[in-house]
Amino acid sequence: MTLAEAAAQAAAFAEAGDERSLAPLRTAWDEEIESAARSHDFRERAIAFRAVGQFRFRQKIELLRRGLEDDSPACRGSALLSLELLSRDHPSVVNGMRPLLHKLVDADDNDAVRRLAVVSLRNGSAPRDTIGILTALAADDEAGTELRETAAKVAQALRRKAGPAK
Repeated sequence: MTLAEAAAQAAAFAEAGDERSLAPLRTAWDEEIESAARSHDFRERAIAFRAVGQFRFRQKIELLRRGLEDDSPACRGSALLSLELLSRDHPSVVNGMRPLLHKLVDADDNDAVRRLAVVSLRNGSAPRDTIGILTALAADDEAGTELRETAAKVAQALRRKAGPAK
């Protein structure tokens, strides 16, 4: 079984709430994920960063941070997918990486990575600086249409989450 296949199986167990089946898979694949994340091949790194979320490995948040700083857009995107997945139940995951996510939203060369960073911010708290960055991006005529629309939707959701201004 490959890491990608094991990760898909882990994701199925996690979605079904089957922690009993997920735990031995995590143990068996823990070192393989770490090793793949250090690979020279960006494809192996991308699979490893994606697997962190599929295995629901909240203990590997620092590994995701490395993925967000990777040279490869595929690796950054995979790390963002995992971050978004882990943050659904634990917003602190996003809150702890907010400055790095802001940097990706503002300055990443890849629009898909920027869009994934925007989506990840949806699961965190709703500070004014994040809402301001997303609102500015939504109004930026130089940004792609999908990126602007996603930023507008997430900014709106964060405004609702923040409640009325005081």
